[in-house]
Amino acid sequence: MSPRPELRSSNLIEVFLDMMSAERGAGANTLAAYARDLAELARHTDPAKADRGEIQTFLAGLVKSTAPSTQARKLSALRQFYGFLYAEGFRGDDPTLTLAAPKPRRPLPKILSGEEVERLLAAAAGETAEAARLMLIVEMLYGGGLRVSELAGLPLAAAQARDGFLRVVGKGRKERFAPLSQAAQDAMAAYLAVREDFLPKGARAKKAERYLFCSRSAEGYLTRRRLHQLLKVLAAKAGIDPAKLSPHVLRHAFATHLVEGGADLRSVQTLLGHADIATTQIYTHVAQGRLASLMTRAHPLAKARKS
Repeated sequence: MSPRPELRSSNLIEVFLDMMSAERGAGANTLAAYARDLAELARHTDPAKADRGEIQTFLAGLVKSTAPSTQARKLSALRQFYGFLYAEGFRGDDPTLTLAAPKPRRPLPKILSGEEVERLLAAAAGETAEAARLMLIVEMLYGGGLRVSELAGLPLAAAQARDGFLRVVGKGRKERFAPLSQAAQDAMAAYLAVREDFLPKGARAKKAERYLFCSRSAEGYLTRRRLHQLLKVLAAKAGIDPAKLSPHVLRHAFATHLVEGGADLRSVQTLLGHADIATTQIYTHVAQGRLASLMTRAHPLAKARKS
């Protein structure tokens, strides 16, 4: 196929949009979105002459500023556009043919500051059985880095921790040992003294008694949903936005505070039960960000430069 005479990019975009409307029945919203996407590309390079590298650079630049769904839509618009140009002979190639959607950045996990954790522990303290149970939950999630599924299903035998470590069966039925601090061990003793308050009566008792965090629920143990609810209530009591707190946030705080305190990644990986250290490395980014922010706020030279 011999290439057609060259047209300006604005004309090519107009011809493409006309085709999408007339032949493919694209709606007004779709056409408007395609027009915006192609105009955005035109601000970075000439769409009529852009090669694969230029388009790839344009797409990579979207990762920090747009949602993955928006990135996918923009790539779809470009594929439609260049597929049309190639099919109609306006270009001799399709530079989007082998392009993959850019990988979105993995969002940094939500975490709590050390001061917020102290407020949670203070709010959890009390003389009731419920307070004893809640204190142990927080101590184990934050002090041991447990996943909520691991915590919910802990057997009563887990109370027999040895040498300050708790045997945990995590993802893929993999076993690891989570640390149990002295504070957590004290909280365990306080909870075990009142644990029978949470045991159901009658036929359900036999099922529930096998779990550390037994419950009168049909499952016989504190469910993940109930654990989430308990922490939301605790957050509000501690003056923390409930949306900011979950069992997983406490696990993130455990890992981040370890890294900030100088723990090596391999040790943190082992404690968290991560199969791949790349998963653990995200905590270095969190810690670096927090430490950089601290430097900006507290270091004398940083203060001098701002003034």
